[in-house]
Amino acid sequence: QVQLVESGGGLVQAGGSLRLSCAASGDTICISAMGWYRQAPGKERDLVAAIASNGSTYYADSVKGRFTISRDNAKNPLYLQMNSLKPEDTAVYYCNAPSPLCDSDYWGQGTQVTVSS
Repeated sequence: QVQLVESGGGLVQAGGSLRLSCAASGDTICISAMGWYRQAPGKERDLVAAIASNGSTYYADSVKGRFTISRDNAKNPLYLQMNSLKPEDTAVYYCNAPSPLCDSDYWGQGTQVTVSS
């Protein structure tokens, strides 16, 4: 089993910045790629950014140039640096680690990000 715990959410004004962290514990050998999702009220959970085991990254068009996903050499913790935040970035942000190796899909409990206009 893998446990993922997010932190760093909060309330920020538009144009501000936040950095989310995701700490993994347990069978971290199961983890290769990781990602950040977000879910706004009444909407589906969408992928925001992802990082592969080789360090390659993916960003949703809506956050390109504003958000940066990263992690250290030990794959833990995972970060999401969010700059130039907009009210439409308001959502619960979830850390995710899909694991074909361990036939599991791990999720954190989520952290609320609220951007005021």
